[in-house]
Formats: sequence, structure tokens, C-alpha cells
Amino acid sequence: MTTGVDAQTCKLIVLDSNIQSPTEFKQIIGRGTRINEEFNKRFFTIMDFRNVTDQFYDPAFDDDPVMIKEVRENEPFTVENITGDITEEIIDKETGETINFDHNDEIPETQNPTIIDGGDIITEPRSKVYIAGVEVTILNERTQYLNEDGQLVTTSLRDYTKQRLLGEFSGLDEFLSRWNQADKKSALIEELRKQDIILENLQKDVKKDLDLFDLICHIAWDRPPLTRKERADNVKKRDFFAKYELQAKLIINALLEKYATDGIENVEELSVLKLEPLKQFGSPSQIIQLFGGKSQYLSALGELKSELYRVA
Repeated sequence: MTTGVDAQTCKLIVLDSNIQSPTEFKQIIGRGTRINEEFNKRFFTIMDFRNVTDQFYDPAFDDDPVMIKEVRENEPFTVENITGDITEEIIDKETGETINFDHNDEIPETQNPTIIDGGDIITEPRSKVYIAGVEVTILNERTQYLNEDGQLVTTSLRDYTKQRLLGEFSGLDEFLSRWNQADKKSALIEELRKQDIILENLQKDVKKDLDLFDLICHIAWDRPPLTRKERADNVKKRDFFAKYELQAKLIINALLEKYATDGIENVEELSVLKLEPLKQFGSPSQIIQLFGGKSQYLSALGELKSELYRVA
């Protein structure tokens, strides 16, 4: 089967032997692989039952560019950039006819990535997968990304993430400094996401309840990771609650439980006070008043985050 795909949101493309021509193959891949940041579509998965993606590595599948011409930013891209001489004839390969361009015609700029061979196929133990109730097996998996030069590179998700992190931070100390100085950890995580460092994808691959902080330290600098529950338990052992009244202590404990299950990004938002187990203490405004006001609540939350990451 070949699936119809939604170019805006589809992240899964299924291919098999029903593909009739290279043109059809290109159309299916082209629609499914369009990046759309508005819908958080920055990556996609191809399920290939018949090895049709091997065509990516066939030199005859796409012609090489006739000429590469660098054009400066804001300069129009015209026929002169291709031919170097507007008097030179350009022949349509399919029809054999001469293509006539006006001197001022602008040509939309396109950039086709160069593929750096197929790379090694990554094989790792996989959990069982079911489609429509039928158990299927993933024989192998290959992860590819476009590097800074527009070349298609095959690597593991772990190695790709490590490379991007080491390019973003000069070392562990810089990362720790930026993490600790961030009023909201979610803001730094979003900043990394804009640099194509999608930690949530790797988090699913690791299949452990690691804090994104620990995931980064472990992947990039081989630091022993702690799970979110272990970090929360460490805060409880240090009796961080001692200076607070009983109700405030219970609320902080509930925030730690929420952190252990959902992560720091959710705990940082005031909207967490509308969720279980926090909402049992009252409305968000009532909970905040138990700390003496919004500024006092945010101060307590800041101390809690400092305690969570005190031991790196």
C-alpha cells in the first residue's frame, strides 16, 4: 500500500511495491517530508516495506546539478545565475525544445541535498509493535538528518543529539550555568528545540523517566543520570519543607510528585495548580495565598527548582 499523506502534519509515510514510477515515489516522499514548524512537524518516519528508499542512493535517480552558483542574500536569482550568459540556449531535456527566458525573469531558488552514502543500518532491541492488532517486527532502523551543508547524513538519534548539544554548549560548565540561570527551564528547552535538538524524541528512545537535564548531561558528557523520581526523593531527604507551614509543605510535596511523573516544564507553569494532585488544595489563587501571594509562591518554586538541580 501507499498512503496518502497530509503535507502539513503527517509524520508517517508508508511505502510498498505498489509505487508505479519514480515520479509517484517523489510525490509521496515530497508531500510527507515537508517541514512545518507551525504544526511542530520537524521530523518524519518512513516505513519502507520494499526498500524503495534505496533510490535515494541511486545516482541515476536524480541528475546532478549542471552548475552551482552562489547568490548573495537579497539578490534576485535569474537565468544568468544558471548559464552565466543569457544568450546561451537552454534545452528542455524531455521535449528537446529551447527554453526562452526574459532577461529579468527570476527563478525560484531550490536546494537539493547531497546524500552521504547510506551509512550503517542501526539495529537495536525493540519492543513489540502492533498494527491493527497484528504483531509486526522492525527489522532495522535508519535515522538521517540534513547537516549544515545540506547533506543527508545517516547516524543514530543519540549521536546526532550529542553532536548538536556539543555544538550548542562549549562544555558542561556552560550548560550548567545556562540551565541554572534560566528562570524557566522550559524556555531553554524551547531554545534547544529551535536548534533542532528535539530531546523528547530521544527521551522516548531511551525509555527511562529521566529529567531532560539528566538526559542532556548523560548524552553529551556521559554523566550518570538520575530519574525524576530519584531527584524528587533527594529533595525530600534534605527536608526542604521544614520552613513552611503544613499546607504549603503538602503543596510542595505535591509539586514534587507532579515533577516526578510529568517533568519540570509542567511544574513551572501556574496552570499546574489546576491539575491533580494540586487542585485538591483549592483554586490556584487560594493555593498561592497559602504562600502569602504570587511573588512568594514563585520564590518557593524557584527554591524548589534549585534544590532539584543542586546536585548535578
